[in-house]
Order: sequence, then C-alpha cells, then structure tokens
Amino acid sequence: MGAVVALDALLHERRVWKGRPAPAPASAQPTGHAALDAALPTGGWPESALSELLIAADGIGELRLLWPALARLSRAGERIVLVAPPYLPFAAAWQAAGVDLRQLHVVQATRPRDALWAVEQCLRSGSCGAVLCWLQDADDRALRRLQAAAETGKTLAFATRPLQAARNPSPAPLRIALDAQPPQLRVLKCRGGLAPPRPLPFPAAADR
Repeated sequence: MGAVVALDALLHERRVWKGRPAPAPASAQPTGHAALDAALPTGGWPESALSELLIAADGIGELRLLWPALARLSRAGERIVLVAPPYLPFAAAWQAAGVDLRQLHVVQATRPRDALWAVEQCLRSGSCGAVLCWLQDADDRALRRLQAAAETGKTLAFATRPLQAARNPSPAPLRIALDAQPPQLRVLKCRGGLAPPRPLPFPAAADR
C-alpha cells in the first residue's frame, strides 16, 4: 500500500488544484448602478460583448438601466447607435440623462434581417462606443454573429428582447431580466461568476 499523504500537506505544497476559476477581468464600463455593479463579476458591463435585456413590455426601465454608461461614453466622444428602435427617441429625456445628443445616431430598418445586418456592421466597424438593438426574433446563429462582431469591434452591444426569450440559451455573456411588478432586475447569466441568487431592486419609472 502506498504512503498516505495528508491533504493539508499537499495543499501547503501547492500540489493540488483547488478548482477556483480565474477571476474575470475588471470592466472599465461600470453600469452606473451600485447594486448591479457589485453583483457583476467584472463590476460593470462586459466589454467587447453582447448583453441582453429581457423585458415583458417596452419602457419598464431598460433605457434607464443603460443611460449612465451611454452618457459617460457620449461625453467621451464615443458614438452611440440605436438600430431600429421601436419608438422615436425622446431627445429631451436622453439629454436629461446626460447623453450628448451630438453622439447619438439612429439607424432605421424595416425588416429584421436588415436590422441585424446594420447592428453587425456597426459593431464590427470599431467606430462606436455602444450599439443598441431591439430583437423580436433572433436565433442562436444571429446572436453568435453579434457576439463575434462585438468582440471584433471592441464595442458594447445591447440587445433588448422579449422576456420569453429567457427560456432559450444564448451566447450573450450577460443576460438581465427586468420585472415591472415588483420593479427589479434579475441577473440570469453573467460571464466569469455566478449570477446573484436574489433579484436586485430597481426603482420604477417609465422610460421615454
């Protein structure tokens, strides 16, 4: 029978892998919401990546969730692109949120495939600080293309999708569901760590 070696000794000699995952790199893109930043492994939005916002209805807080980061990017001279938004952006609300309207651009697209193409091109260009899109129907292949485009262009990508899409897997490194009743955020998936077990409060106020 071989010699019995104490586990403590192996750990002390660093001869046993403890199975701890490498920490995710810290993000330079804080969300602007302290509770959410504290809950995310990187302390903010995952960089060069696609983040999904899953909502039951338009205007329950998805823009307020993004405005702090978008305002910071626009003030730094970064272009913010909205592709096929469901409503015409209310300029006064964006300006009140601190977004430099000179950096805000809207791309209209009538067909979903045209919108996806526009999003992908904007992301790959590397000339945008953030690209926002609203996807009703997007399969895994389309989402993977957007994730790859965000990585290539080193751009923040945000896709607002229906809440029922949470039932399906997604390549997006971050998925957040927004609830209206009660108003809260649920982190469903986050790259580099475990999603927080409890929802995060998010004050109710209609987006405009």
